[in-house]
Amino acid sequence: MSKKVISSVVALVMMLSLVLAGCGGSQAPAAKTEGTSTDKAPAASTNAKTDVKVGFIYVGPANDGGWSQAHDEGRKYLEEKLGVKTLYRENVPEGPECEKAITDLIDQGCNVIFTTSYGFMDPTEKVAKQYPNVKFFHCSGNKMAENMSNYFGKINEPRYLSGIVAGMKTKANKIGYVAAYETPEVISGINAFTLGVQSVNPNAKVIVKWTHTWIDAAKEKDAAIAALDEGCDVLAQHNDSPAPQIAAEQRGVWAIGYDIYNPQAAPKAYMTAPVFRWGPYYVEQVKAIMDGTWKASSYLGTMKDGVVDLGPLTSVAPEGAKEKVEAVKSKMLDGSFNVFSGPIKDQSGAVKVEAGKALTDQDVLSMMWFVQGVEGKIESK
Repeated sequence: MSKKVISSVVALVMMLSLVLAGCGGSQAPAAKTEGTSTDKAPAASTNAKTDVKVGFIYVGPANDGGWSQAHDEGRKYLEEKLGVKTLYRENVPEGPECEKAITDLIDQGCNVIFTTSYGFMDPTEKVAKQYPNVKFFHCSGNKMAENMSNYFGKINEPRYLSGIVAGMKTKANKIGYVAAYETPEVISGINAFTLGVQSVNPNAKVIVKWTHTWIDAAKEKDAAIAALDEGCDVLAQHNDSPAPQIAAEQRGVWAIGYDIYNPQAAPKAYMTAPVFRWGPYYVEQVKAIMDGTWKASSYLGTMKDGVVDLGPLTSVAPEGAKEKVEAVKSKMLDGSFNVFSGPIKDQSGAVKVEAGKALTDQDVLSMMWFVQGVEGKIESK
């Protein structure tokens, strides 16, 4: 073999060696992906639609006819508007089971999580600390972190409006209110409703019946029947199933729903409902994550935002109620009417809010007292 040929072979061998080295080979050490060995958070960027996968945790069934269904409608709206993949877990108890449900969704690739019940707050916060690369949103609580927002709607505005409808409808001047837990969210809702009732009917009373559950149709119906047995001829609620509305229809009286517009549940009794529309908020937040502009925040949506509203009044609503509701709603929308503007007295008759003053959002979010006109006690869980 000539020296020229030998030189060519040597050059070829050296070139192949350099190519193989450049490719790394199977023995090259793998780079550590951020978040995979310690916090288990998804390492992929969330700046593109294909990288975002959104998980939802519901306390009740996704088709409960109330609270969880309102969130599930928001989830579907999110899918429709942004084309992102979503998953959900329903009937998740508040407590350790929530933690497992959240981590199960993360294990399935979810890097955005919405937990949608008050009792999910602490489990959400705990898991958020373990997964700093995941974005968390908790509904109706007050805790935050760099990767955890909280959000809710100013439902006391449509609550007040629904109270106007109830106050104009009752003939017995007794209105039953089936309520879940003694939390500020529930208590402020009862108060807003009662203030609406008394704005048109100062003689009417609101009788509270506790269920100590967010959703349990049997308990909700029992509480509704207890109120009806005391002579109530209108029922309102802060529970998730339509059971109180059905109980009202069976007794030939009237009902105010909650969470979603659902007149088909009890068409002969149903007058209207304070409702949530979560879809636009979900789209706004997930889009910010995709754009890389998202920051944790505390959000309280209003009727002006479209997050909360009063559903349409049905044919069984009282005559003149639509006009009265629209007049007050217009003032809410332009900012000239505050549900909790004074003078407001508590059950004992003591002035809690003086004339010319109003409660702040923070005051309302920590409210643990009943206004005058409410019959019931704030009990321990």
